[in-house]
Amino acid sequence: MKIVIMAGGRGNRLWPKSASSRPKQFIALTSDESLLQMTYRSLAQHLPERQLFVATAAKYVDLVKAQLPELDTDRLIIEPVQRDTAPCIALTALRFLRENDDEVIVTMPADHLIPDTKSLVDKLAEAEANAETGEAIVTLGVVPTRPETNYGYIHTVGNGSNVRKVQAFLEKPSKERARKWLEMPEVYWNSGIFIWKPSTIAAAMKRYQPDIWYPLLDAEVDWEDVYAKLPKISVDYAILEKSEHLFCIPVKFDWDDVGTWKSLERFSKSDEAGNIVKGNALLADATNNIVFSEKLQAIIIGADNLIIVATEEGLLVCHKSSESLLKQYVQQLEDKEGGKH
Repeated sequence: MKIVIMAGGRGNRLWPKSASSRPKQFIALTSDESLLQMTYRSLAQHLPERQLFVATAAKYVDLVKAQLPELDTDRLIIEPVQRDTAPCIALTALRFLRENDDEVIVTMPADHLIPDTKSLVDKLAEAEANAETGEAIVTLGVVPTRPETNYGYIHTVGNGSNVRKVQAFLEKPSKERARKWLEMPEVYWNSGIFIWKPSTIAAAMKRYQPDIWYPLLDAEVDWEDVYAKLPKISVDYAILEKSEHLFCIPVKFDWDDVGTWKSLERFSKSDEAGNIVKGNALLADATNNIVFSEKLQAIIIGADNLIIVATEEGLLVCHKSSESLLKQYVQQLEDKEGGKH
């Protein structure tokens, strides 16, 4: 079993600390190491490094090499440009199939936090055994511990079974619906971790996404031009929501995608007034704020329930209740900047 750590995303919900030039997976949020370093090195404690691969965009190759000098170049899978997870996974499958290697692979994000790596590896081995037969696609479904509205969910069937059939993917819910799902033992958080054979990926791509698979398969020249024209779509929408061969293994270990500024409240200590402060900041008459000032000295007076982040990339001042809007405004900003060139 090989593990392919996908490190090509953008992490807009943690702007401006996570930006296009240095996205979320390459920054240190919960420790002195980046999320990519933590993911790779924790897995390397339990598996031979020759089984660990990193898939990333060409623009991030130097970052990957700088943060993981122990990673051999032949264990890098490089996307010419960013086209979301479906093209990335198709490219990964094609790489192994062209080497006549159809062993089970794990595709997983670089930027999720799983402290108990040993339990993760044990569950991946269990999933591997199920993914070796037929066209089975296996995912790990995390047993929810709170009514989380920032995660996607998976609805399964098969009470009492260690391997459950996936009935449907569920979009990020309202608070009320998340509370309801928390009480349903057949509903799990979508971990984004999938276990399958390269030939299984190929078969699914041919069936559901021929516009991705066949251009990749046929590309011998103008490789970058072909990749740039592929549909930009996540693997969830492209394949997983359509597949009739998707199974889920429930897991109970701690898991978090550290996807928003408010998620830091689960990992960071706060002061007596409930403020989380990282960097150079002085707070007065301020409560329940998240403050991150990278270099500049900051003074915050009379503020409550705000997210305030200052980096070389930009400045964010946002009420916690409006944080869900951040991604769309960052996209507007990137679209505007892209139009200038």
